[in-house]
Amino acid sequence: MLGIIPAAGAGTRIQPLGFSKELLPVGSRREADTERPRAVSEYIVERMILAGATTLCFVISPGKSDILEYYGGKIGSTDICYVVQPTPSGLCDAIFRALPLVKPADSIVIGLPDTIWFPENGLQLLPDDLLSFLLFPVKDPSLFDAVVTNDDGGVLEIQVKRQDAQSSWVWGAFKMPGSVLLELHALWTERDRGDEYAGTLVNAYLARGGKASAVRGGQAYVDVGTLRGYRAAIDLLNSSLRPRLTPAPLTVGQGSHAI
Repeated sequence: MLGIIPAAGAGTRIQPLGFSKELLPVGSRREADTERPRAVSEYIVERMILAGATTLCFVISPGKSDILEYYGGKIGSTDICYVVQPTPSGLCDAIFRALPLVKPADSIVIGLPDTIWFPENGLQLLPDDLLSFLLFPVKDPSLFDAVVTNDDGGVLEIQVKRQDAQSSWVWGAFKMPGSVLLELHALWTERDRGDEYAGTLVNAYLARGGKASAVRGGQAYVDVGTLRGYRAAIDLLNSSLRPRLTPAPLTVGQGSHAI
């Protein structure tokens, strides 16, 4: 399984930080008897590894070498690699930068490195054989990509940051076979690479007869890309949800992580 982590964004909503927003300390982890700060991107790394990812690919911009320095080339038995998005050109462009690593038979998971969500095993709830989204309930879906489904969990439409969103369930991560990612790339290319958001591309994929499913398996979701979101993440990690939902944290070390 390949985990793709788009981490090339400038993080303008929460800058200036002096480092990549994906390394923003949020919460903590224990190494033996020592408690250490935890980079926000460690949460999606942990969740992908729990789902069975054998390789993780960070998509970074040219100025984000600190992410490479932080994670190094391996986390336990999971390999880490990096590809570069030369200019900020949207989520679709970032995801497709990892295509040289994708084989049709691969299982692909995609998640955002500036989010924290529960349960940690959410990616394991998604099927392996088609495009599928892990959904989370939120109070204001207009800030996210709301997913409209039928009674069977089939995706009808993704409403990208719409004020009149018809669903309060938004996607937080998604999964698909490598063959579907290659189909999406072909469609994106056919559409002159004009889709910035994954949602608009998926809508075109559905209109072409493609299938996607959604699982309402999420319990809590926070975007840490703003100061307000950062505070909400701290509240979430300190709330009663944490002891009920969170197992022992990963044991990690700068430059070369270990589980």
